[in-house]
Amino acid sequence: MKYRAAIFDMDGTLINSLEDLADSVNETMEHYKFPTHDLEKYRYFVGNGARKLIQRAVPEKFSDDENFVNEVINYYNSCYEKRLTMKTKPYEGIVELLEKLQSMKIPLGLCTNKQQFAAVEIVEKMFPKNIFGAVIGDQKGMPRKPDPTKVLKIAEQFKVEPEFVAYFGDTSVDMETAHNAGFLSVGVTWGFRPKSELIESGAEILIDKPSEIFNHVEFESS
Repeated sequence: MKYRAAIFDMDGTLINSLEDLADSVNETMEHYKFPTHDLEKYRYFVGNGARKLIQRAVPEKFSDDENFVNEVINYYNSCYEKRLTMKTKPYEGIVELLEKLQSMKIPLGLCTNKQQFAAVEIVEKMFPKNIFGAVIGDQKGMPRKPDPTKVLKIAEQFKVEPEFVAYFGDTSVDMETAHNAGFLSVGVTWGFRPKSELIESGAEILIDKPSEIFNHVEFESS
């Protein structure tokens, strides 16, 4: 099978953003006089959007208080906005991978559960101009991954049928998203979660570094 489009998760796949996310949430926890968390815990807190991140970080008795969680999210957003690119960087080899795919005329999409404002700003600051044909983050009216709505919208925009789309991510949420959309599911092992999670969630291909992708996935322009 030759694939005609590539869609990527963001955090843990294209960028290592864990420290900025953790620092922002811990600043928020300190503001509310809640316990903070070790960096390693955030590997499992992130991946399902800001609401789930905050619900996992606050003490359990507050996690179902919708109004309070909304307030905490707003404070967290103000913290994270200041830190978006403080420690965050693309993983080694990612920019080169994207540029090679672009040179092959493969349309590139980005789909993340990260807030839309954050996704757009990070792309503008860290990646070549116009490298992505579509960037879709967490937006009102659009369900979060693993619901396939957002990634299927990107495929439709690219005019590529789902079976010709390769989807790259580092968590079970991403592998489930790929399966739900009918895409090839490619698990990347350099991200936030262990290889075992990707295997258990049905990754069809596992990649240990960006330069290996072309050994496992064949692309052609449509």
